[in-house]
Amino acid sequence: MASRDKFHEIVKQALIQEGWTVTDDPLQLKYGGIDLFVDLAAERLITAEKENEKIAVEVKCFLSDSITYEFHSAIGQCFNYKIILKEIQPDRVLYLAVPSEVYHSYFESMFAQKIINEMELKIIVYDSEEEMIEKWIK
Repeated sequence: MASRDKFHEIVKQALIQEGWTVTDDPLQLKYGGIDLFVDLAAERLITAEKENEKIAVEVKCFLSDSITYEFHSAIGQCFNYKIILKEIQPDRVLYLAVPSEVYHSYFESMFAQKIINEMELKIIVYDSEEEMIEKWIK
């Protein structure tokens, strides 16, 4: 299992503050003899429909010198998770959690937006200083 990103606990606590119940830390996915680990899985009750909304969250902090390299790595990882989740847990929606400053400085660029849109990637933007979720991008 990979080591946790620096802001793993911040994102976990922010989800809890927004009414989510963390069900797996990490979420283990087994497929074809391979074990994959998504950082977090959470659920919350949708009161009007009396059903649970289920998410999987991959937390990234983007602290290296090359944000583009980390972006490529995160996108590849999310691509793999998205395919496997679709097969074995189709009711669970994958999100990539990224720090606010990285989202605004890199993820809003034309290049990143093209990739995000093509992949239909959902994003949680978190504020690492305020320790809260800034916005959900579906």
